Amino acid sequence: MPDLAALQVFLAVALTGSLNAAARELGVSQQAVSARITSIEKQTGVLLVNRTPQGSTLTAAGVSVAEWADRLLNSATELDAGLAALRHDRQTRLRVSASLTVAEQLLPRWLVSLHAAGRNRGQDSAQITLTATNSDRVVDDIRSGAADLGFIEGPRVPKGLRSRIVGYDQLVLIVRPDHPWARRRRMIGAAELSDTPLISREEGSGTRDALSVALRSALGPNSVQAPPMMALSTTSAVRAAVLAGAGPAVLSELALTDDLASGRLTRIGVTGIDLNRTLRAVWIGARNPPAGAARDLLSHILAQHPAEPAPGPKPHGPARAVQVTTV
Repeated sequence: MPDLAALQVFLAVALTGSLNAAARELGVSQQAVSARITSIEKQTGVLLVNRTPQGSTLTAAGVSVAEWADRLLNSATELDAGLAALRHDRQTRLRVSASLTVAEQLLPRWLVSLHAAGRNRGQDSAQITLTATNSDRVVDDIRSGAADLGFIEGPRVPKGLRSRIVGYDQLVLIVRPDHPWARRRRMIGAAELSDTPLISREEGSGTRDALSVALRSALGPNSVQAPPMMALSTTSAVRAAVLAGAGPAVLSELALTDDLASGRLTRIGVTGIDLNRTLRAVWIGARNPPAGAARDLLSHILAQHPAEPAPGPKPHGPARAVQVTTV
């Protein structure tokens, strides 16, 4: 099978009617054109051009090959244009799927600062589409190709995906100020928390999963957590249910800053359980996200804060973006 460059030379001979004319069109010597045609004929075992002192003409086989070569080169041009469009999309468009905590509390700030940084460098901003969902759905979106970059808040790294830590968060036990727990002087233990029906996020939520893993870690792998009082699909719905007096809940500290500061909700101390968790960016493929908007966003997030000095339990407090080794 001749390569595409050789077929372009042969097609130029067919279209111009001579080796000399083809050489002028291609900007090469007549000898180079003749050598390339000879090479194609040797490679294929088919005589394509009759050379005479009066000029060169295509053989009957050459006419057929020229028609096929024309179709093949048109297809190759279409393929090249399509690949260029895909490269452009990857560089200028980004589909992000993020857990609700990251989508609502962190990504807006990250995206605004990324846009400002690009504007300062005179660069056009990428067109970003954000889907806010639970962590399980984020993983599904990455695996199916529906998203280029994901952000999850679960305790485990999903199998088959690359990841980097982008921050830390802490889960907080909250009640309304008139709840009996708000008047208690002693903290809630892991066993009591496990036995209490909570207002919870739905299954597949990183918040719910992180709490379950933390309780099993504190009480043993065979411990059984009480079924939730109600399971709701958003952090806002859980928060509203607590404010309405439905009962206690465990939510991200990031989502509760205003409510805790104003006193609308009360934070209850918990003992015997580690409620810190890790926030991760995830993608599929190579060690680093694809060059373009996905890598730019992740690099921007990681560059905003110094790396965490060492792994291990994280201090209680707001999430911080950090740079760590790729998993």
